[in-house]
This record gives sequence, structure tokens and C-alpha cells, in this order.
Amino acid sequence: MTETRWRAASGPDAAVAAIRRRTTVTPVVAIVLGSGLGGLADEVHDAARIPYAEIPGWKPSTAPGHAGELVVGTLAGKPVAVMKGRLHYYEGYDMAEVAFPVRVFHAWGIGTLVATNACGGLNPAFRSGDLMVMTDHINFMGANPLRGPNDDALGPRFPDMVGTYTEELRRMAHEVDDDLREGTYVAVAGPNFETPAELRMLRGFGGDAVGMSTVPEILVARQLGMRILAIATVTDMATGIPGQIEHVSSDAVLEVAERAGKRLAKVIEGVVARL
Repeated sequence: MTETRWRAASGPDAAVAAIRRRTTVTPVVAIVLGSGLGGLADEVHDAARIPYAEIPGWKPSTAPGHAGELVVGTLAGKPVAVMKGRLHYYEGYDMAEVAFPVRVFHAWGIGTLVATNACGGLNPAFRSGDLMVMTDHINFMGANPLRGPNDDALGPRFPDMVGTYTEELRRMAHEVDDDLREGTYVAVAGPNFETPAELRMLRGFGGDAVGMSTVPEILVARQLGMRILAIATVTDMATGIPGQIEHVSSDAVLEVAERAGKRLAKVIEGVVARL
């Protein structure tokens, strides 16, 4: 198969065609659910559930707490597409594969992306269980999904990142829950949790929370001109400050994320209802 034919067979348009064979719903918003946060997908009505493996070009999710299926239906009365689990760079996928679902959403005609994640809190004012609306990010992953040949028809070679996180959507989130935090999210490659020295460095650089996801999808969504809301669930405090250092495990992260998931679900449903 030639490279051009391979791209046609495995690119976003092929993925959209496969999804449309399973559902007639045309979503207005795509929602990416992070570690332990998949419960919201169970609130989608009249849902079509499509395993990632059945969508051309879409890689399976292997991370704990990520079911790996696309749920399409209605939420808060609006048509939605929900990723019950995302893809991560640390799983061994390249950045283009991690961000591929966002390109599919855009090709499907979706203009709004809501991304969630579980993260460690760098800001000492935060507490485990807090929800942080992302206002900015720092990319420490050492890679970028926009690297390589650019299709000018989809977006600029050098997208402007000022105003990436849509102010209107952030305001909606605060209207739903007036006790949300705000801050800057730092993305690292993982999969190891950070050392105390790394945590102190990231806080010194202006980070309020740290995690291993989200930024790849955001970079592609921004280039494509999508509206973006991102909410991070603080599952542990990762300040790196002596005397405040916690030993973190993936099981503990999932436990806190699942507890906070109901509150996060209410925020997202409230925002979707306002779209």
C-alpha cells in the first residue's frame, strides 16, 4: 500500500466513517476522561459504545483506569462524544498517535474539546480532591504532536498559544461550581512519578499541578481552532517540600480521582448544558 493510500485508510476521515457506521449522532462537544474519571461516560444516554480497536488509526488504551472506548450519545440534552480513557505518550505511542482522536473529532465537525486528567498538586494551597481549571500549561514532555509536515488547510505551522484555554468555557465552569481552583498545568513524559527535586523545579517554573497527559491533545486542538476547556483533578500533593513529601501510587491516584469524579461530572454536565 502506498503512503497516500495508507493515510487515506487510517487517517481521521476513515475513523469518522467507521464511527458514523455505528451512530447517527453528530456531537457538538468531545470530552476526554482521564485516569479514574470514566464514570461520566455512564451518564451518556442512548449511547453507542465503540472500542478504540474498532476505529481505524485509533490506538487502544493500556493505562490503568482507562476503559478504552468512545461513547457517543446525549449528555445534559446535548449530543456528545466521550473518550472513556485516553492515550498517553508513556504507553509507547508517538505524539501523533496520542493526539489522533482530536483530529478525528475535528474531522467529524466537533468544535469544542473538554479535557480532564488526574494530576499532582504543586501549589501548596491546593488539597487532594480539588478541581483545577487549567488557564495555561508548560510542556515538559520533550515532544510535540505538531512536529513534522504541516497541513496548512488544518491550521498554521506556528499556532499562537495565547488564549488557548477558552475564557467563556472557563467562566461557565465557575458558574457551575464556585469553588474551583485555577492554575498552570505542567505536562511531563512519565511514567515514573517525579522526584522531590523535580517537583520543586516545576513549582519554581510556575506550575500549579503536574501530570502526564492532556497537553498533546490541547496543542492539536489549538492548531485546529477548537474551543478548549481543561479541568485537572488533584489526586495527591506533589510539592517536593521536605516534610510534605507523599509516597504516591497509581492505585491511590485512581482512588482519589474516582471520589472526585462525581463532582467533576456535575461541572462538565453543567458546562455542556450551557453550550
